[in-house]
Amino acid sequence: MQLIKEKLTNKVAILGVIGLGYVGLPLAVEKAKAGFMTIGFDVQESKVEMVNSGKNYIGDVVNEDLEEIVKSGLLSATTDFSKVASADCVCICVPTPLDQYQQPDISYVKASAESIVPYMHKNMLIVLESTTYPGTTEELLKPILEKSGLKCGVDFHLAFSPERVDPGNLIYKTKNTPKVVGGITPNCTDVAATMYEAILEAPIHRVSSPAVAEMEKILENTYRNVNIGLVNELAILSNKMGINFWEVVDAAKTKPYGFQAFYPGPGLGGHCIPLDPYYLSWKAREYGFHTSMIESSMVVNDRMSEYCAERSSKILNRFKKAMNGARILILGVAYKQDIDDYRESPAIRVIEELEREGAEVVYYDPFVFEYRKHGVVKIGEPELTVELIESADLVIVTTAHTNVNYDFVQKHAKAIFDTKNAMKQVAERSNVELL
Repeated sequence: MQLIKEKLTNKVAILGVIGLGYVGLPLAVEKAKAGFMTIGFDVQESKVEMVNSGKNYIGDVVNEDLEEIVKSGLLSATTDFSKVASADCVCICVPTPLDQYQQPDISYVKASAESIVPYMHKNMLIVLESTTYPGTTEELLKPILEKSGLKCGVDFHLAFSPERVDPGNLIYKTKNTPKVVGGITPNCTDVAATMYEAILEAPIHRVSSPAVAEMEKILENTYRNVNIGLVNELAILSNKMGINFWEVVDAAKTKPYGFQAFYPGPGLGGHCIPLDPYYLSWKAREYGFHTSMIESSMVVNDRMSEYCAERSSKILNRFKKAMNGARILILGVAYKQDIDDYRESPAIRVIEELEREGAEVVYYDPFVFEYRKHGVVKIGEPELTVELIESADLVIVTTAHTNVNYDFVQKHAKAIFDTKNAMKQVAERSNVELL
């Protein structure tokens, strides 16, 4: 153990990152910026080529940083997993989606572990960062890695440290976000913490096991899921009662303690928050336990896209217009404001609901020029023009991008359904309806 800790402290260790997406690339960049020779691994040749050319494709990575570290030789990327053999530490940052039955798909994690096995060596550190269910590191990863003939906690070190990436966050990035680390043994935790301490400018919180760290990550996102489910349900009730729920939240958040503001919307998006509760519910069934409160919030959140379509239909009815054949303009398909990430975006589910009812749907998003869903590519409108807005029977705001001129939209739209309160500063509201 001492050898790898010394190499990390002296920054002569070679670090690897498997998966060069929203989590992996920023982490690889920070490792290289900290002075470590870093190798990025990905199965997509296009990503590897872009990294090796110094071309950035992730919003939270600074273009100049990537160019500089690639040019200096500190960061390189490859599809050749045999180069794992030269790495002292490897972080696994691959997707953990849900399958068609809404059950955890950990095939990417399993494939990554299996690709490491032939090239493992003594004193190696392997850290899983992909969000998953409690028990993955010990029950799935450890047995696979021990097929190398090396014993975990003796010959190599294994830990879980959940990613905490928040795309578009202007304050907290990979480098300054506190890290939670839980290893199979205390020594595993110590080695993993030493690595992150050498890379990040943030506190490292050590926990007693990978399962604690895995559950901690589930708690973070389920906490948001449950609270968003609560405000979504109250928003539906408030609409029936004729109450502006956004005003309710603004009033509630004046309390300086005991309340944190959450806001309603057309559903949940991103890689973690919509998925993590499914991981926990799936694992809980192994113990004969039903996560009733969590599952209830999931039902509410999953139904919001359908509810938004129903509300849209009622708005159209007031103009004696049927949903079938109506032209609807969606403003924003990214899952949150001011980013280009549309993973699990509720806006796309709203579009699917509207099209299912026969509407002609077009979209404008200044960050997402096209998106792919179920193998089909949908291309957005290139510009938000008077003609585009006036041609729509209804405009639905599904992402609150800050670089959209909402006064301009209000001036030219027949009717607007604002599901994100993006138009709160617009004075003239005669054609605006809030979620």
